[in-house]
Amino acid sequence: MNELPNPTLPLSPVSLPRGSLHRRDRQILPEAGRGGISVSWAQHQDEVRQAQRLRHLVFAQEMGARLNTPLAGHDVDLFDDYCEHLLVRDIETLEVIGTYRVLTPAQARRVGSTYSDTEFDLTRLRALRERMVELGRSCVHPDHRHGGVILALWGALAEFMVRNQLDTMIGCASIPMLHNGVVSGDFAASIWNQVRQTHLAPIEYHVRPRLALPVDVLDGSLDIEAPALIRGYLRLGAKVLGPPAWDPDFNTADLPMLMRIADLPPRYRKHFLGGQ
Repeated sequence: MNELPNPTLPLSPVSLPRGSLHRRDRQILPEAGRGGISVSWAQHQDEVRQAQRLRHLVFAQEMGARLNTPLAGHDVDLFDDYCEHLLVRDIETLEVIGTYRVLTPAQARRVGSTYSDTEFDLTRLRALRERMVELGRSCVHPDHRHGGVILALWGALAEFMVRNQLDTMIGCASIPMLHNGVVSGDFAASIWNQVRQTHLAPIEYHVRPRLALPVDVLDGSLDIEAPALIRGYLRLGAKVLGPPAWDPDFNTADLPMLMRIADLPPRYRKHFLGGQ
């Protein structure tokens, strides 16, 4: 995920433009073993800053990403000003413990592209763009990675899509190149070889990486499991759009993925949308 600096980003709390989007602004949910969590959309710049601090904690401090950011201790890039930011908080501490950012079709036109466009040639998705959002910068605080936070995020995202008559989600799902202290592309190549057998999208939706991971010369035969987030996407009906791109700044291999509301399995549709 190559970072793009935005040195003009305002640092004081300001209201963020919401346009004509329809959202449920806040929802309180139970969290196993804790007092509960709340799900909301950022309304002011200081709330976005909290999400950016969590992203810096996870991506830079935990994963070792090299972030080109104008604000120390925050993960900030060009796209943040154009995105909706979804937040999950611990209602006891009010700390942001999970986040996604969402780039809508209208905002993608304003900024000129999606983040995924910087990693892949998305020409074959042009017919989908009018009702396609990009999901990005998904992360959960290391103390809360038990499933409840990501399910809360997914529920709010599904509701957002339906309320705004949007039907397609794309994004880059990252596979760390560092496993058990060893940097290797073999892990990503092996996961790609697994998912291409069962979850590859139809050829008319295939995309091409701009900086391809050389999967053909790597050992793609390892018997390993995909990261939990990718497994979750696949359970929700997501498809992989092609081989991974290599992101040297984040030291990850990024799989291009697409998920459509119509492809949600019935049990998840009922869970997230009440059967809509």
